[in-house]
Amino acid sequence: MPEPTKKDETETENALPPPEQKTPQDGGTEKGKDMDVREMASSSDEDDTSVSTPPADGMSKPSERKDSVWSIGETAPEEAEKRDDSQRSTLFIEKPQSGTVSVGGNITFIAKVEAKDLLRKPNVKWFKGKWMDLASKAGKHLQLKESFERHTKIHTFEMHIIQAKENYAGNYRCEVSYKDKFDSCSFDLEVTESSQAAPSIDIRSAFKRSGDGQDDAGELDFSGLLKRREVKQQEEEPEVDVWELLKNANPSEYEKIAFQYGITDLRGMLKRLKRMRREVKKSAAFAKGLDPAYQVDKGGKVRFMVELADPTVELKWYKNGQEIRPSAKYIFEHKGNQRILFINNCTMTDDARYYVTAGDEKCSTELFVRDPPILVTKGLEDTSTYVGERVELSCEVSEDDANVKWFKNGVELTNEPKSRYRIKVEGKKHTLIIEEAAKNDNATYSVMTTGGQSEAKLSVDLRPLKISLALEDQTVRLGQEIHLKCEISENVEGKWYKNGQLVEASDRVKLYHKGRIHRFIIASAAVDDEGEYMFVPDAYNINIPCKVHVVDPPKLHLDGLGENNTVTVVAGTKLRLEIPITGEPTPKVMWSKGDKWITDSGRIRAETYSDSSCLVIDTAEREDSGPFRITLKNEAGEDSALINIKVVDVPDPPQAPNVTEVGEDWCVMTWDPPANDGGSPILGYFIERKKKQSSRWMRLNFELCKETTFEPKKMIEGVAYEVRVFAVNAIGTSKPSMPSKSFVPLAVTSPPTLLAVDSVTDTSVTMKWRPPDHIGAAGLDGYVVEYCFEGTDEWIVANPELTDKTKFTITGLPTGSKILVRVKAVNAAGESEPRYHPQPILVKEVIEPPKIRLPRHLKQTYTRRVGETVNLVIPFQGRPRAKVSWQKNGSPIDKNQINIRNTENDTIIFIRKAERSHSGEYDMKVEVENLVDKATIDIQIVDRPGPPEVVTIEDVWGENVNLSWKPPKDDGNAAITGYTIQKADKKSMEWFTVIEHYHRTSATINELVIGNEYYFRVFAENMCGLSEDATMTKESALIAKDGKVYKYPVYDDFDFTERPLFTQPLVNTFAVAGYNATLNCSVRGNPKPKITWLKNKVAILNDPRYRMFGNQGVCTLEIRKPSPYDGGTYTCRAVNELGEAEVDCKLEVKVTE
Repeated sequence: MPEPTKKDETETENALPPPEQKTPQDGGTEKGKDMDVREMASSSDEDDTSVSTPPADGMSKPSERKDSVWSIGETAPEEAEKRDDSQRSTLFIEKPQSGTVSVGGNITFIAKVEAKDLLRKPNVKWFKGKWMDLASKAGKHLQLKESFERHTKIHTFEMHIIQAKENYAGNYRCEVSYKDKFDSCSFDLEVTESSQAAPSIDIRSAFKRSGDGQDDAGELDFSGLLKRREVKQQEEEPEVDVWELLKNANPSEYEKIAFQYGITDLRGMLKRLKRMRREVKKSAAFAKGLDPAYQVDKGGKVRFMVELADPTVELKWYKNGQEIRPSAKYIFEHKGNQRILFINNCTMTDDARYYVTAGDEKCSTELFVRDPPILVTKGLEDTSTYVGERVELSCEVSEDDANVKWFKNGVELTNEPKSRYRIKVEGKKHTLIIEEAAKNDNATYSVMTTGGQSEAKLSVDLRPLKISLALEDQTVRLGQEIHLKCEISENVEGKWYKNGQLVEASDRVKLYHKGRIHRFIIASAAVDDEGEYMFVPDAYNINIPCKVHVVDPPKLHLDGLGENNTVTVVAGTKLRLEIPITGEPTPKVMWSKGDKWITDSGRIRAETYSDSSCLVIDTAEREDSGPFRITLKNEAGEDSALINIKVVDVPDPPQAPNVTEVGEDWCVMTWDPPANDGGSPILGYFIERKKKQSSRWMRLNFELCKETTFEPKKMIEGVAYEVRVFAVNAIGTSKPSMPSKSFVPLAVTSPPTLLAVDSVTDTSVTMKWRPPDHIGAAGLDGYVVEYCFEGTDEWIVANPELTDKTKFTITGLPTGSKILVRVKAVNAAGESEPRYHPQPILVKEVIEPPKIRLPRHLKQTYTRRVGETVNLVIPFQGRPRAKVSWQKNGSPIDKNQINIRNTENDTIIFIRKAERSHSGEYDMKVEVENLVDKATIDIQIVDRPGPPEVVTIEDVWGENVNLSWKPPKDDGNAAITGYTIQKADKKSMEWFTVIEHYHRTSATINELVIGNEYYFRVFAENMCGLSEDATMTKESALIAKDGKVYKYPVYDDFDFTERPLFTQPLVNTFAVAGYNATLNCSVRGNPKPKITWLKNKVAILNDPRYRMFGNQGVCTLEIRKPSPYDGGTYTCRAVNELGEAEVDCKLEVKVTE
């Protein structure tokens, strides 16, 4: 029988349902089985030319499957197998094992991978069959889990199958990969029916055949009996329809049925099964059509028959689309409406699809031609053998090179290169060969053909074991090799035991087995390796014992000690020095210091244990320092060593520190290291300070000072301090040193400022400067002026004694030389940093043109009252020897009345008590050689005015008197600003002011008393005040009485109330910084309004820099010596009960350059 094609393998494999496929819960109903059959049949309808290629890893070995003894494919391609072997390496430390589970039960498969040499998690995949990846099938019935154990560094991968079903059975595979490493493992799952499930159908029979040459020859008999084919014929079993058998069978059994019943084309069988399920449509041309399929043995005859509804219709027969012509092989026969086709002497080429056409209608069928069944002519025989022997199981069949399948306990065996089983075919003889039999080869082996089967039992027993070479007792030195060797008569595995405990192979322990020889090797013996060893062969109740004795000379282990075996201990503490020792037997330990042996009691004593010895010093003292000797002795040898004990303590305190330099808030202190460092190097120092009057010390450094110099900072200038030092070593901190002598931080001043040249002559240079910005608590004692000639570095002190002035003249300088000048401030802390003049100074008098720097207030008329002091200072420039002269109104000044004092930089005009005669224009002239500069100052000395001239009564009427007068001849050298008018009754001559600050020279006096007689007088007024005298009228004014009663007319009161109104607004003004400025405006209103001044909308209140005046409605704001800050918008606000009014202006203050 031909082997199935690759396409058949793929189709059949794909027909296997995955584990998560939903199937009926009972697993045994006809519905579930019909579904599997329909899937298989539908897959067979695909194009015959398409071939599915299996993955590179190939199919699992059929011999390992337990769910079915039938395999569709034979072996994987050779190239894929080689590629699989080249990529495979050992990654699994535990592989999943085959298992069995009942329907509805759960089962778990576990794989473990060691992650010791892996940098990341390996990639693991689970497959069913050849290439069905189960990762995409995870769900209710299939779960994949993974975990990682950090302590053992092992990845664990689990596959859980939940509520297993029958179609879950089969071969599975687990693959693990990491970079270029690969490993794979196959295992089987067998699903057995539960006790409640009905037993599955045992397919062990064949088709019933029709007789050759008969009318029904080649047709499939669906009511044939299922029979078990063996060499000896057995009784027939009840008939079973093969198609019902296919529908009820598991898809994994399709190939088995095809092999058992001699079907060469499983695809055709499945197609036929599919067509049988199709609904047959009624045909108008065919009263009876062809059966769905026909089957005939090779060499037989088959008969196709159709019955036509209309016998006149032309009928044609086709084979695979080619029309069939009558011949000796193909015979056509007509019987009424029946049309019959006979095919004689059928061969395998006649296995094809046939159809007949009648007009436009067609009827088709399938013909299956099968070989005659292969019979087992000589069966297998039961065999007994020993482990390791070669075994051959042979049988003979009826034909050469027939297709024969071998089974072990029902599991098919394949002839794969890596299999322990090899199948040999020699014509009709088929042999199963096992090169070296093992205990697990005990089984029932069977062979099956299409026409029968045979089975036999193989029994493998162990040979009697003999010890050819027993283990020998050994005595080895520590570190030498332990080599145990034994030889037995059989080539079997075995286990090694030490003191009854199983010994596994490891990096240290090597186990070797070659043939009948077993070796146990430890390259370097350890003390723990001593014991009783035993080798036990597998499967035998026998052991081979020996003893290993490890000898070790005494040895001291001083690895934990310091350099030169030095041990450091702090004075006053307890030392317990433990020295590990080794030696077999346990050595004797002796301690000594010099010639004195150390016993096991006292302050210094020795304690000995099995694996160590201890030197104990209860309270260490400095005298305990020195070498101690330890000696070990046993029968294997001797070892000794010197151990240096070093007792260390805190250092002695340093000597009192010295303060070598003092600054404003710092000082520099130094000290010497302590005489005794306590046996440990000095690591550094801590420094503390305190105020002399305080007892509280403050730590200055929290990190050790490595040097013996330190600079304390952040001290208060002028306060006395003391400092002290602590020495620190690895043991601790010493006691403090004695305090230093007290010291007071004092700072020199900052350098003088604004050093400039005041004047230069041919032999001298005058320098001036300003005091330092910062003087400090030490004060300022004076200045030192130094100079040096340009091109030299020698500084010469110009003033041997300190000068407290900020101006000094350096004399005795050669004319034409250039000097550099610097000035230092000096106090109790020393000299400050010098202030240098930026440029060399030429010692030569330089002509500077005269220039008068007239103050701005003198550029206008300078006004003073009589009796006040006039003191004007007018600076000027001019070198050398500027000459100043003054004139008044073009004439020389009388120095008896006016004092003139001149200096090199300014001139002063001084009048102790000014008189009106001092008024005039003063001309100032400054001359330097032929150069001249002039300036004029207008000085006005003012006084109170004289009285007005001739006050006259012009008219008298009713209660009114009209007066007039002339301005005074003497206005006091200032403008008349107003007049004051007074009245007096002739009887009392008491004067009362009627009008003040009146500007006109005529006025009307009202509301005089009728019958009274009045005199009037007038005072003149200027900026200095009222005149001393007043001019009185020569006549009096009588307010006469009429002869009859005068009836005054009645007038309505005039409403004089008025809301504020500015009659003269403020004007934008420019002012000069440092000179007073005034803002003026006028306002009227009744009642008299309240005046408020504002700057930038903010009221000006109680500010001494501002003065506010109000006189006869004229409002004035005076700003005293304004600065740029005083610039802005000024507002004058007038408010009364009728309303308010505002007027504003801008003031800009300019700064002179």
